[in-house]
Amino acid sequence: MRQIPRFVLITTMIAASWFLMQGVHESGHVLAGLATGGKIACVVLHPLSISRTDFKENPNPLLACWGGPILGVLLPLLAWAISATMHYRCSAWLRFFAGFCLIANGSYLAIGVKDGIGDAGDMIRHGSPAWLLYLFGAVAIPAGLWLWNGLGKEFGIGPQATPVTWNAAGLSTLVLLTTLTIAILVTGS
Repeated sequence: MRQIPRFVLITTMIAASWFLMQGVHESGHVLAGLATGGKIACVVLHPLSISRTDFKENPNPLLACWGGPILGVLLPLLAWAISATMHYRCSAWLRFFAGFCLIANGSYLAIGVKDGIGDAGDMIRHGSPAWLLYLFGAVAIPAGLWLWNGLGKEFGIGPQATPVTWNAAGLSTLVLLTTLTIAILVTGS
């Protein structure tokens, strides 16, 4: 019975991180697109589909493409850095999320180059050299793993683990459900 809160915490943290990562990533596309005079047609952000941002007009598609992964790693890193500096209790969760975003965005670009899929394919078509996408992945993935190093104890794993309470598991579940609800309501998906 003592393992159930840990299982709930880990499972909901991974699911929430996946979904929040997509939201932050798409926010990067939107902000970069709007900053360069683009007009958004729609943002698809739904738990049962891969997220994407469609533009009506996009004067600088390469910058809009890069906005997703760049802001998709910088914003979570900034949130974690602020929380760690301020010694907030959620700092370990934000550190996990920042690591997750680094690994996900880095993998997405580095793996996508080969098959020309998603943002990686768009970046190559709009003039980014493949080596730059590989470099992004080569920096982001190890940085994400470095951030994850030593976090097991915060999630009830390892010899010096902090016991996971039902409060922590419940809060993580609430974050996941709230995020999903807001995204579905806002995007109309």
